[in-house]
Amino acid sequence: MSENIPESIPTSADPRSQRAVKKMRGPLTPTTAQSLAVSHLFEKQPDIEIPSSATRAPRTAASLAPPPEIVANVQGSSAGAGSGEFHVYKASRRREYERIRLMEEEAAREEANRDWAKKQEENKKKDESKLGKSQKRREKAKARKSKVNSGGKTEESLSKEINLAAGRPQIPDIPEGSVEVVLENGIVIHDD
Repeated sequence: MSENIPESIPTSADPRSQRAVKKMRGPLTPTTAQSLAVSHLFEKQPDIEIPSSATRAPRTAASLAPPPEIVANVQGSSAGAGSGEFHVYKASRRREYERIRLMEEEAAREEANRDWAKKQEENKKKDESKLGKSQKRREKAKARKSKVNSGGKTEESLSKEINLAAGRPQIPDIPEGSVEVVLENGIVIHDD
């Protein structure tokens, strides 16, 4: 059988053979049994859609059944407990651990949300203070620029010069406590 001729090829491996190929037989583990069942299912109906775990709603503490108020079968530590009690105990312990885990996750999620909101508030305050400082700095720069452009003169003195240049009469500053009377011909009388 060392030669590569048709007579040396086993009958089951020969492509010309009409004989059915033997399927692997042997001890089936639960995993292989499930795998075979799923593959047979998909051979018959290939258009079945399997929902992923991402499409399921996440489990929350509210989605679990609440713990029982009255426990009928209280688990004891006696040596004479039946073998069936072990599974009841394991199931109740698993449910309780799942409930506790979900409560802890929910508490951690709430803590993270509080931290995030606090950080957002701090960032907002920091941004507002920085904005206020920048606005004050811009106003000071604008005031300095207006003084420099006018040759060191204030806006008040500039407005007086503009009024004089335009031919408008100059109105003097009136000290407090004095009375001013303006006549029709434009003469102003001050009474101290």
